[in-house]
Amino acid sequence: MKRKVFFLLFWAVLPFPGMAGSELYIQTFGAATDPAIIFLHGGPGYNSSSFERITAQKLADQGFFVVVYDRRGEGRSSAAKAEFTFEEAYYDISSLYAQYDFDQATLMGHSFGGILATLFAEQYPEKVNAVILVSAPVSLQESFRTIIRTCTSLYQEKGDEQNLQYMTMLESMDTTSLPYGSYCFMHAMQNGFYSPKEPSQEAITLYQLMATDTVLTRYAAEMTYAGPQGFWKNEQYTSINLTPNLRQLVANNVLVYGIYGKNDGLYSPEQVEKLGAIIGPGRLVYLDHCSHSVFIDQQDLFLKTVSAWLR
Repeated sequence: MKRKVFFLLFWAVLPFPGMAGSELYIQTFGAATDPAIIFLHGGPGYNSSSFERITAQKLADQGFFVVVYDRRGEGRSSAAKAEFTFEEAYYDISSLYAQYDFDQATLMGHSFGGILATLFAEQYPEKVNAVILVSAPVSLQESFRTIIRTCTSLYQEKGDEQNLQYMTMLESMDTTSLPYGSYCFMHAMQNGFYSPKEPSQEAITLYQLMATDTVLTRYAAEMTYAGPQGFWKNEQYTSINLTPNLRQLVANNVLVYGIYGKNDGLYSPEQVEKLGAIIGPGRLVYLDHCSHSVFIDQQDLFLKTVSAWLR
C-alpha cells in the first residue's frame, strides 16, 4: 500500500548491521523489560526504514521495547529466501517472540502490515496484547473504488481526458488482479493521496530530516516487485476484506485500535467510520493534516495516542 508498488527495482545485496542469524533485518529500541511493540511495515515489497529512523526511538522513549524488522524477502531482508505467504510471515513474527522471550506483544501494523497484524492476532490471540492499525486497509477493493472515484472527480475538474480514459480502462479490468491494484496506487500517488495537504511544521521538519538521512534516501522509496507478486499469487491479498476477522478479534476480547489521517486518499471517511464501529468507541483517532504516514505527519499526536492506549 505504499507508493511505487508498480516499479521493479534491483540493488546489490550487502550485509547490514541489523541482520540477525535468522537472516531477517532486525533493530530494537528501548529496554527489553518494557512492554513490547512489534512494528509490521507496509508494502508488500517495502521496508521499515522510515519508521525505524524517524519514530521508533521516540516511541521507545515513551516506555516501550520496540522491535522493527523487514519482512523475509523484502527491504534489507531481501537476502532471506522467501515464499511470500501469510504462514511464513506468522513464522517470522513468532520467531521474534522466541528471540526476545515475549509472552505477549502489541502488533503495530502500518498499511499492509495491518493485514498481517490482524491475521496473526486471529491465529494467535493469546500472544497479542493489542493490535494497532496504522493507515491499514480493511477492504482493499473498497480502497480501490475510493481511489478511482476520487481520481475521476479530480480529472473531470481538470478536464484531463487522457487520465479519464485510464479510469475507464481501470473500471473494465479484473479488480482482483495485481495490475489493477498497481495502477490504482499509481494514480493515488500521482494525485498526492499519500501526502498531507497542509503539513504541520513538525511534519515539514521531519521530512527535511529524512531527506538528509543516507539510509532513508536509499531505502525509503525503494520497492521490490517480488513481494507484491508473491503475496498476490499465494494469498490473493488484493481481495482481502478484514471485516469478519476484526469482528472475531473483538469477540475474542483482543484490543484493536486504529489511527488514520484525514488526508489519506486511500480511505474515505465512510471506511474509517465503519472501522470505528467495529473496534468500538474510543479506539480510533482520525487526525487532521495527516495522510498515510501518520507517525511522521502527526508524530507527536501519534506518540501520545499510542502511549495512552497501551498504559
